[in-house]
Amino acid sequence: MTKHIPVLLGAILQELGDLNGRHILDATFGAGGYTRAFLNAGASVVAFDRDPNVIVDADAIKQEFGDKFRFISAPFSEMSRLTETFDAIVFDLGISSMQIDVPERGFSFRGDAPLDMRMSGAGQTAADLIAQSSVATLAKILRDYGDVSRANVLARAMVQSKPQTTFELKNLIYNPRDVAPVFQALRIAVNDEMGELRRALDAVPNLLKVGGKCLAVTFHSIEDRIVKNTFRDWSSVPGNPLIPVAADAEYKMLRVATPDAIELEQNPRSRSAHLRGVQKSY
Repeated sequence: MTKHIPVLLGAILQELGDLNGRHILDATFGAGGYTRAFLNAGASVVAFDRDPNVIVDADAIKQEFGDKFRFISAPFSEMSRLTETFDAIVFDLGISSMQIDVPERGFSFRGDAPLDMRMSGAGQTAADLIAQSSVATLAKILRDYGDVSRANVLARAMVQSKPQTTFELKNLIYNPRDVAPVFQALRIAVNDEMGELRRALDAVPNLLKVGGKCLAVTFHSIEDRIVKNTFRDWSSVPGNPLIPVAADAEYKMLRVATPDAIELEQNPRSRSAHLRGVQKSY
């Protein structure tokens, strides 16, 4: 299994500055790389993750840092229920190395496994989604979330064949370049990743302290566009009544960072990563 390496951690720590005594929301706990770095820098951390497989890592960090760390086993959209405020809110979007590298979870096409793809382990699997969708619905998923060529033709083949394993799906995809985009599109749909992201971003302004920063690491153009446009809306139209969650504050866009040559060499999976940020002020 590939060791999980937190992407753009150095750039995030540089952007956040002195964390001693700060209160941080780690919206995507994963293997705990960001959380541990924030705690080691003197911050207190609340972390979210819907993947039950990460609870063991969260428990280990809890034993080490005690009351400075709180883990919430839930989708990050549920941060809207929090009543406390934070000096920073950090997202590391997309899929984690731990999910990709466990074949039986069905995220990867490198090994044959049940076509699952559920981050939470609950609800509809990718195989269920295919079996229960119309050709039109499935084609839209492939186009919107994977930019898949000839989506209608492929969707029809998937609906007719109803693949149950990763290899059964892979073997239906006639264009090898479409394999990764198809798996990405299904994963996004199964986990409602874009809906989760939009709901979480809607909650950010009410949770962010004045002077606080929201940082997001994105890995593909769909989620990056949502983050970029949301941050741009907040920062370009302060007080706009059409954006009520941002109506009581002003926001400043922060610089965009990408992995440098050293990080790319150490962690090839970071190659598509972008760090975007916004800072709240009055």
